Amino acid sequence: MSGRAELLVELKQRAVCCIDEAKTKLHSLSKDIWSCPELAYEERKSHDRLVAFFSQEEGWKIDTHFKLETAFRATWGSGGGGGSEPGDVVNVGFLCEYDALPGIGHACGHNLIAEVGAAAALGLKAVLENTCSLPVRVQVTVLGTPAEEDGGGKIDLMKEGAFDNMDVVFMAHPLQDDAPYLPLVAEHDVTIKYHGKASHASAYPWEGINALDAAVLCYNNLSVLRQQMKPDWRVHGIIKHGGVKPNIIPAYTELEYYLRTPSRAELSILKTKAEMCFRSAATATGCQVEVEYAKNAFDNILRNTTLEDLYEKNGKALGMEFTTDEEVLNNASGSTDFGNVTFVVPGIHPYFYIGSKALNHTEEYTVASGDDRAQFYTLRTAKALVMTALDVLLCPELLQRVKQEFTQAKLKEDRKLKGENTEQSANSC
Repeated sequence: MSGRAELLVELKQRAVCCIDEAKTKLHSLSKDIWSCPELAYEERKSHDRLVAFFSQEEGWKIDTHFKLETAFRATWGSGGGGGSEPGDVVNVGFLCEYDALPGIGHACGHNLIAEVGAAAALGLKAVLENTCSLPVRVQVTVLGTPAEEDGGGKIDLMKEGAFDNMDVVFMAHPLQDDAPYLPLVAEHDVTIKYHGKASHASAYPWEGINALDAAVLCYNNLSVLRQQMKPDWRVHGIIKHGGVKPNIIPAYTELEYYLRTPSRAELSILKTKAEMCFRSAATATGCQVEVEYAKNAFDNILRNTTLEDLYEKNGKALGMEFTTDEEVLNNASGSTDFGNVTFVVPGIHPYFYIGSKALNHTEEYTVASGDDRAQFYTLRTAKALVMTALDVLLCPELLQRVKQEFTQAKLKEDRKLKGENTEQSANSC
C-alpha cells in the first residue's frame, strides 16, 4: 500500500471516530430541530440552533442570515499543502436543510439532513486540522439552506453567488432505502386564476361569467392532454378556490398545479402545452386568466457517477446495503432545489435508510425521523460523505475526474435544452 493510500485509510478511520465522539451533541441538534418544526423561510429557531452549534465549535467563521434571513454559512480553512493561489484551495461544501411540512412537521426528515451536514463537516475539519500532508489547502463550507419544501432556498442562494467558489458539494436525504442516486425530476409550480362575473345563479344566471366553469374546463383540458404526454411526465393539481355559495355564479376560481419532467429541457415543452389548456378554458367561458409560475423552477439532478461510485464504496465499507430494487432506482419521483445546484457545482444527493419503512410526507415518517433508532443510520451516512470527500482531497486525479464529468454532463444537458427548444419552435410554426 502506498503512503497516500495509507494516509487515506488513517484519515477515514479518524473521521469516523470523530463523528462517533460527537454523537451526543449531534443527536441533541437533530432533536431540537425536530421538536420545533418551521415552514419555508420561517426557520428562525432552527437557524439559530445551527448557528449556535457551530459557534460552540472552535475555528469556524459564522455568517448568520447569509443572503437569506434563515440561511447561514460556516467556514473553516486548513493550512495544508499547495501554493498560495486561490485555485490551490479546494472548497468542499456540506448542505443542511431544516424546513418542515405544514401540519405534520418533519415528515421528510430535514432535521436529519441538517445533522448529516453538520456531522460530516465536523468530521472533515477534525481530521484535516491535524494533517499537514495534504496535496492542497482545503476550505470546508457548511451552508444552511432554507425552504426546500416550498420556494427553493438553494436557488435563491445560488442566484446570490453562494455556490460560486465551491469545488464539490454534498448532502444526503432520508428515505426507506440506501441509494447513491435516485432520478429526481425537474418541476415548476403554477397557479391559475380565473376572473369572471358574479350573478344570481337562479334568477339571472345569464348576467354572470362563470369562473368555476373555466376551472373545470382547465382541469378537464389537462386530463385530456395526458393522452399526448410522455409516460414520465407528471401533471397534478387541485382547485384551491371554487366559489362562495351555490346560488352565486363564481366570479373567481384558483387552481394550483405541479408540472414535472425528467429533465429541465422537457419542462419548457410541457409548460407550453399546459398553458394552452389554461388559456383555452378562459376563452371558452369568457373569463380573464392569470398564469403565475413560482419564482423558482427546480432542475433535475445532474448526475456525477464518479462521486456516486465513491460514496457507494465507502457506504458499503460501513455496512450499508444499497437497494437493487429496479422500481426504486428507475422510478422518477420527487423534485429538489439541489438539482439546480448540481448545474453549477459537482455534487451528490444520496438517500439513506433511517430504520423505518414508513413513507416520506406521512405522520409515520415524522415519528421515524425523531426516533433514536434513526441516529445510527444518520451518522453512518455522514461518515460515508466524509470518506468520499477525503477520497477527492487526497487524490487530485479523482477531483479532476469529478470536474470533467460535471463539465461533460452539463454540456450534454445544455445541448439537449437547446435542441428541445428548437423542436418546440418548429412545432409551433
